[in-house]
Amino acid sequence: MHCWEVKWLKVTWLGLFLLFITAEASAEVKLPKLISDNMVLQQGMKVRIWGTAAPAETVTVSFRDQKLSAEAGSAGQWQVYLTPMKAGGPDEMTVAGSNTIVLKDVLVGEVWVCSGQSNMEMPVGTNAYGWSWGVANFRDEIARADYPLLRMFTVQKAVAVKPQRDVTGDWVAASPRTVNDFSAAGYFFARELLKALNVPVGMIHSSWGGSPAEAWTSRAVLDSLPEAKSYVDEREQALAKYPQQVEEFKRQYDDWLRAVEKAEAQGKLIPSAPRIPEDPRTGFWPAGLHNAMIAPLTPYAIRGAIWYQGESNSVRAREYRKVFPALIQDWRREWGEGDFPFLFVQLANWITPNPTLNWPELCEAQLMTLSVPKTGMAVAIDIGDPYDIHPKNKQEVGRRLALGAEAIAYGRDVVYSGPIYESMAVEGNKIRLRFKHSDRGLVAKGAAGLKGFEVAGEDRKFFATEATIERDSVVVRSAQVARPVAVRYAWADNPTCNLYNKAGLPASPFRTDDWPSAVPGKK
Repeated sequence: MHCWEVKWLKVTWLGLFLLFITAEASAEVKLPKLISDNMVLQQGMKVRIWGTAAPAETVTVSFRDQKLSAEAGSAGQWQVYLTPMKAGGPDEMTVAGSNTIVLKDVLVGEVWVCSGQSNMEMPVGTNAYGWSWGVANFRDEIARADYPLLRMFTVQKAVAVKPQRDVTGDWVAASPRTVNDFSAAGYFFARELLKALNVPVGMIHSSWGGSPAEAWTSRAVLDSLPEAKSYVDEREQALAKYPQQVEEFKRQYDDWLRAVEKAEAQGKLIPSAPRIPEDPRTGFWPAGLHNAMIAPLTPYAIRGAIWYQGESNSVRAREYRKVFPALIQDWRREWGEGDFPFLFVQLANWITPNPTLNWPELCEAQLMTLSVPKTGMAVAIDIGDPYDIHPKNKQEVGRRLALGAEAIAYGRDVVYSGPIYESMAVEGNKIRLRFKHSDRGLVAKGAAGLKGFEVAGEDRKFFATEATIERDSVVVRSAQVARPVAVRYAWADNPTCNLYNKAGLPASPFRTDDWPSAVPGKK
């Protein structure tokens, strides 16, 4: 046999061996990242366990007293449904096919998704760069964070043009060693639930600072929503310009290389390099975060979702009236669990530096979203920081969200909302306002009288007004408005306001009119 024939045989056998190994590896049973050690499964409902294997391979899932099998389809996908379980653990789960996977420290309890932008992303402690932008008293909070039954899965940031099947992340138990990086709002919400329900709580944290709601909504819904058109068109136009920007960058780069060569020869400073244009699809592309960071989560059984977002949509506050409810219904449809509870945080008070950020109307759009079934809103107009868009009192945010969960998700008889404007009646030179959630009565907190009310006549000029509490209503009047027709409360970026119910929960900002250009200087 010639030497070249021996070499050929060796190469051929090596290739076949590698091909065999690759085929065997691809045939292994694999699980998505969400189904892993330390996970929390939802109690009281069917729980899907899914993954991949070789086509036609039988996969068996064993957990507690359940043992279920499924055959992988032609694309290698398989799934089983565990029947409803009681809270408890830890237990082990075994997933067996051509290989066996044993998942350890698995709990059954309550599972919630927490999502939004930077106020949901904001950690308990310092961020990755060591900046202390965490919560108030974060060192004490970290030291006391000994909650082995509280777990958080943080989804690694990613963008995709089409829906994906998996995410990157790990389930982590809350401890002084780990909780620094937990979403603060998500963590304090979970801590309150853990104390109230006495069952394990798992949080799936998927957020991205600065993100608009349109990035978290499916493309099919965005394309059907006229109110999302301006955002989608803007991003599509940016994508259309991108090839030209790349060509222009190439020209500038060539010029820069020549300038560098010349500067080096003359002993002069090297000029700054041109900036590489960013592909619009790598940023907050319409549906981009939904595809990469929400769609892969939807097979996982959950109780509900909490949401802290809206700052980046305040430039399109009117559109948010439709965009936000569409996002909620979109998620509910994709999870396929019906109208699961969706709780959100209304924007906190903040002195906005840009007149295009329409804070009051965005708060109003959030208030309107309460018309969607099984939604709840944590008002935060009293616990913000006038000079920081990231207020540090996330403990109270978590508490107010958890009250909403207790009432809406678990049917407990708790006061979970502050006063919500319901109706008005003109009585001569005054207006009487009535409220929902005026439980146990209305109060003016921290002052001798009510603050934050304005009244206007037909000329639409608003004046600060005297406001008094009469049983379960508020009466407003102004000597400057003989015939009042409209009232506003806390209608500003950083209002002075103090209407609460006796449960200590603040009233939401509101207005009784719907006049255009409602905020001076706002577009």
